[in-house]
Amino acid sequence: MARLAVAGAVAAAPFVVTAGTASAAPNWDALAKCESGGNASINTGNGYSGLYQFKQSTWLAYGGGAYAKNAHQATAAQQTEIAARLLAARGPGQWPACTKKTGWHNGSGGGGGGAVKSKPVSKVTKKAAPKPAATPAPAAAPVQTKNGADYTVVAGDTLSKIAAAQNVAGGWQAVFERNKDVIKDANLIFVGQQLDLK
Repeated sequence: MARLAVAGAVAAAPFVVTAGTASAAPNWDALAKCESGGNASINTGNGYSGLYQFKQSTWLAYGGGAYAKNAHQATAAQQTEIAARLLAARGPGQWPACTKKTGWHNGSGGGGGGAVKSKPVSKVTKKAAPKPAATPAPAAAPVQTKNGADYTVVAGDTLSKIAAAQNVAGGWQAVFERNKDVIKDANLIFVGQQLDLK
């Protein structure tokens, strides 16, 4: 089974959906069957649980804690929502063996790879296949707004970058303190969040 892990914490990690060639929606059922046998409540005690074999830190980092402490305690739909966030932010490589096996590791075949950037294909076909209709990208985390907000988070932002670019006295810590009602974790901000910098 593929194993999920989140790299060491950074000042902030926005969820970013990269523009690229969009295929049909990912085949979540096939991925779940490959990862966990399709068992949403699986917890074998190896540190990974649920349909998509989330590591607990990954589950919490992508918002799963809003549903349950561990992935296997959430519903299949909730697990798929968090998996979609992970896919949008980090690509299908989070499940390397199973996305390859199910055929959507490069954004093509077997249900596609969502809105993740496709890797170049070295083989040239004589006749191009018709492009499937574009589907909406997986939903990002809900955007919370705040009265008096004077900055909207964009792709690539971190609290450190925002503080430096906007000359905020006290740096990223000051931005975090002013926005604790919007930002629950200084290492995790979302595109579209509205922040108070003054």
